[in-house]
Amino acid sequence: MTLLLIQQLTDTAKHLADTANHAVTTAAAPAEELRFGDLLIKGGWVMIPIGILAVLGLVIFFERYFTIRKASRDESNLMVQVRSSIHSGNLESAIAICRNNNTPLGRMLQKGLLRIGRPIKDIEGAIENVGKLEVSKLEKNIGILGIVAGIAPMFGFLGTIAGVIKIFYDISKTDNISMGVISGGLYVKMVTSAAGLFVGIVAYVCYHVLNMMVDKVILKLETDAIEFIDLLEEPSK
Repeated sequence: MTLLLIQQLTDTAKHLADTANHAVTTAAAPAEELRFGDLLIKGGWVMIPIGILAVLGLVIFFERYFTIRKASRDESNLMVQVRSSIHSGNLESAIAICRNNNTPLGRMLQKGLLRIGRPIKDIEGAIENVGKLEVSKLEKNIGILGIVAGIAPMFGFLGTIAGVIKIFYDISKTDNISMGVISGGLYVKMVTSAAGLFVGIVAYVCYHVLNMMVDKVILKLETDAIEFIDLLEEPSK
């Protein structure tokens, strides 16, 4: 009887020790790591349009960036060649140089050269019209970036509001208003607001960067156009 009692006490002690070791191991285990990809997935369906807007904005930005950068390259050599051809009286050569250049400035000068012989106001008007068309080509799709910058944060807020509505709906069904339930669902839905704001801020910056680049091109084209008109008026001085 004594041996049986000792055996039971021993088994109980081992069980308590195993339970204590398990509790210590569980307490010492690291908290679950919050991965960025999993967090985005938990954002819900609203992350899909936000992602589409992000991709659309990046595609437009890089396409316009390289196009505008190409148009803004230094064309001082073109002006030197055109000036030399005009001074030598070789108008056809100047037109061919502008045609082969295939840049906004080249097309503007070509239109002006084709109008030589008409009043200077007509030449200025022709150059100005071509310049407006070239600027319109450079500004193509830049406005979409402005739209992305405006609606991406709205999608983010929409996702958060939808998440909050769902949380309170679940509470009304289960009568569970614990802080863990509320905060656990809310932090996930706040991901959509963060993602929408991030996409909107990046699109906003890209929009203004492209506009500043276009403004620099416009200023350069206007300066070269004035120089070209002065060149045409030189013989009459």
